[in-house]
Amino acid sequence: MAKHWIATRPGDLDVLAFEDVEVAAPGPGEVTIEVRAAGMNPADYKHVGRGDPDDFPMAIGYEVAGVLAAIGPDTEIASGGGAVGDEVLAFRVSGGWATAVTVPAADVFAKPSSVGFEQAANLLLAGTTASEMLHVTAASEGETVLVHGASGAVGVSVLQQAALLGVRVVGTASEGRFDEVRRFGGEPVTYGEGLEQRVRDAAPDGVAAALDCVGTDQAVDVSLALVADRDRIVTIAAMARAPQEGIKLIGGTMPDSKRYRDEVRAELVRLAGEGRLEVPVARTFPLDQAAEAAELLRSQHPGGKLALIP
Repeated sequence: MAKHWIATRPGDLDVLAFEDVEVAAPGPGEVTIEVRAAGMNPADYKHVGRGDPDDFPMAIGYEVAGVLAAIGPDTEIASGGGAVGDEVLAFRVSGGWATAVTVPAADVFAKPSSVGFEQAANLLLAGTTASEMLHVTAASEGETVLVHGASGAVGVSVLQQAALLGVRVVGTASEGRFDEVRRFGGEPVTYGEGLEQRVRDAAPDGVAAALDCVGTDQAVDVSLALVADRDRIVTIAAMARAPQEGIKLIGGTMPDSKRYRDEVRAELVRLAGEGRLEVPVARTFPLDQAAEAAELLRSQHPGGKLALIP
């Protein structure tokens, strides 16, 4: 018998429950993973709050890292092969906040030995989001882009992936997080009143694109003031403003976003294995303390990624 976290109904974190579960044996095209670390993302609790009542109870968690415990008949993982005992990571799965989970093999990749379980479990949701933001804004070598929320999980991945493309980043952050932005190659500026002028001072030749990871009105307004081509402004958080202003909105449930993010997973795993894409982990929690960890995540000041350890 395994254990997993579910949301019993739509609502806040008080609807979460830690329960026993019988893990299904893997069929063709499936594998069972003994979870060593479960990633944590804002989407985990946001989907609980706005879910369809018919979808509950709902298992929680979209990415994990662990060890293959069982493999379905005639099945290979996405990166090829796969044997019981192999270390793996998986993304775009359901029910990752668990001690074990059976998932589609197409979502499972060999974990690079150089990447820890906690990092591997937090690589792909933020990493694929960051990659898509750079892709849809067509950021290219020699350009400067503005990133709102550069010290957050997605922002830190944007910084690293932009550097690999030869793209300069001016990124907003609190002063206490400036060193984190600089560490990954960005030039930090404080958000708040006067942001537009601070960005102009930091990028006197202008910014070619704006990537919004925070969704505030200020982030949208400053992006509109600085970037003339609205096709080169993207947000993952300003749900209401995006259609009003004609800027790009992306999200993992959107068909185009899903397709792109699925396609780029293997490349991001490769970059992490080569040490070219890092996942800063601020803290780990025992799996049975997931509700407390989610409270810290929701505070928006965790200082890095969080992982749950069974």
